[in-house]
Amino acid sequence: MNCLEKNSAISVLSLVSAIAIVVSKRRALIVAKNALLIIDMSNDFVHSEGSLTAGEPAQAIVKHIIDLADDFLSRGQEVVVCMDAHEENDTHFELWPSHNVKGTWGQELFGDLKAWFEQHKGDENVKYIPKPEYDAFFNTDLESHLKAKNVEKVHLTGVCTDICDFLTAYGAYARGFKTVAHQNAMATFTENHDVFLNHMKSVFKTEIV
Repeated sequence: MNCLEKNSAISVLSLVSAIAIVVSKRRALIVAKNALLIIDMSNDFVHSEGSLTAGEPAQAIVKHIIDLADDFLSRGQEVVVCMDAHEENDTHFELWPSHNVKGTWGQELFGDLKAWFEQHKGDENVKYIPKPEYDAFFNTDLESHLKAKNVEKVHLTGVCTDICDFLTAYGAYARGFKTVAHQNAMATFTENHDVFLNHMKSVFKTEIV
């Protein structure tokens, strides 16, 4: 093999190595992809006049959720708004006051979150998923959407810590996703906030931040 052939062989090997490094880095980024879930931040659950409101504790987390959502989008991560969507005669209303009826003011996103979503709803990394139950994974396309986006870790925000947030953490855990609970971006209308955060950690291996 002459010098020209040797140099050509070295160049090819260098190119192959460079491509392998790029592919490896891309795979690492894909594997590390995260999704922020914004759960049930509707007028009925957050507004002072909502039918099942968590009130001021829920209103106080809005800015933090928006900051998280902006940060996720800036890093090319996913943001999913998961929203209760009930019929007028839903069996849920045997347990709870009527809330989040499809198409009503009560089901709309609360305050600045509504404005944020209107601004970003065309983004390829933003999705809105209506849900019929507490668990945002139950009878929705959330799991398939996250897997199609190569998401492995789900970040939980919204209301209520001890109901939909907790059961969505279980739904994620049961489907093989890692979970993170943002304690300052979650709220409830009971005194069980910390109890259920600790329960997520002990039962679902949820990271509390």
